[in-house]
Amino acid sequence: MPTMLRVGLAETIAYRAEMVVWILTTTMPLVMLALWSSVADEAPFRQYTQTDFVAYYLGALIVRNLTSNWVAWQLSEEIRLGTLSMRLLRPVHPFASFLATHLAALPLRALVVTPAIVILVLTEARAVLIDDAGRAGLLALSLAGAWLLTFGVFLAIGALAFFLEKSLALIEVYFGVFMLMSGYIIPLDLMPGWMRTTAEWLPFRYMLGAPVELLIGRYPDAAAAAPLVATQWAWALGMLGVAGLAWRAGVRRFEAYGA
Repeated sequence: MPTMLRVGLAETIAYRAEMVVWILTTTMPLVMLALWSSVADEAPFRQYTQTDFVAYYLGALIVRNLTSNWVAWQLSEEIRLGTLSMRLLRPVHPFASFLATHLAALPLRALVVTPAIVILVLTEARAVLIDDAGRAGLLALSLAGAWLLTFGVFLAIGALAFFLEKSLALIEVYFGVFMLMSGYIIPLDLMPGWMRTTAEWLPFRYMLGAPVELLIGRYPDAAAAAPLVATQWAWALGMLGVAGLAWRAGVRRFEAYGA
């Protein structure tokens, strides 16, 4: 694993311009920040003040960049071209090599979002951030859970390329639902009750909204936040299980395109 992490880091550095362009496509929270800040300029909107919106959307930008990956595109392309065969010949599970590749990109992603972190900490937005060790520890677990859940979801979508020629078309559907149900565009607290309830039963909230809610102190203490993180990790492990089942079924029928 250390060797694969070093290789993954080298690949990330080699394609750093592509990585930066990829990250710049996730700036929707800044657009929504400008919109909602103007809404709350004169008075709070429900329970959100202008400061709350700044903290929320900067947090969403940070979480989105630290927890996203591109394994669905990578896996789908390798299945389509047949290059996955090389991974299958190696004495390590392909999931492990994908895991190392995408974990190795985290340092560069963290470097890119550092300005947002600095703004979040140095402006008035810091007033709503958590400031105790218990919730900070749960936030770290939540970020790891969000990363793992996103990784599992994208592995499952990528594995559908074993069965569907245009599996990546499902990514468009995924992003449409994700942007609405994760809190990426609008905090779930501001949605109608039935949408909030629906979001609680779907994995998307736990891919972004949950760690952001923890970061901005929407849970008064660690005990109140613990069930949220436990549910998030249950989703993450469940989605990894689904991805594993799709992989096992797909590998049995794997046939390289054009072979």
